[in-house]
Amino acid sequence: MSVRRLAANQPESFAFTPATLKEVKVWMAKYPAGRQQSAVIPVLWLVQKQEGWVSEPALRVVAETLGMPVIRVYEVATFYTMFMLEPVGTQALVQVCGTTPCQLRGAEDLISVCQRKFGNRDHLSQDGKFYWQEVECMGACSNAPMAAINDYYYEDLTAESFEAIIDDFAAGKTPEPGSYIKRQGSAPEGGPLVLIDPSLYDGSRAKPIKALPNAEPKARKTKAPVP
Repeated sequence: MSVRRLAANQPESFAFTPATLKEVKVWMAKYPAGRQQSAVIPVLWLVQKQEGWVSEPALRVVAETLGMPVIRVYEVATFYTMFMLEPVGTQALVQVCGTTPCQLRGAEDLISVCQRKFGNRDHLSQDGKFYWQEVECMGACSNAPMAAINDYYYEDLTAESFEAIIDDFAAGKTPEPGSYIKRQGSAPEGGPLVLIDPSLYDGSRAKPIKALPNAEPKARKTKAPVP
């Protein structure tokens, strides 16, 4: 695993917005008294949703809020790659899957688009709008190649469709997530090949249940107690 460190440049302070603080209290209430530190992961996620990333002052506020040592919050934030430790783009955080299924289906083309448009990975673009990473498997192998942009998956991409999506984000639009070849879920390209008969699902094949004849229940046999 790569070493993950906090960004060199940090804000002077951090504070929860009223809306975020309300959600923090909801998560804290899910745990018994004295166990509020169990909410550290969802609370850090709320910090990231508010700010776009997790700063060092935010770690201290989370530690104080949950009554736990700052080093414990630091350990969680640096261990899980879901937490961004430096500022990300104002428009989009782009995470391109580079694991084998996506690589075999064209992930290198998507990575080339990011390199050409944004420069080196793990850095802000010059205009501050984008931040891109190459990441490990995100569990959408049937729809390779794919990328996660902000909170959603964009699947079955080509270099052309991926670049169009990025251009839409740059223009302030929110492109529709999902498959870009109109794939239904994880079905084969062109649609499902099996279990496609509507009668399998409309109830027409269901047989009526016959009523059971009335019968006296048989007495249960019991073994004699062992002397």
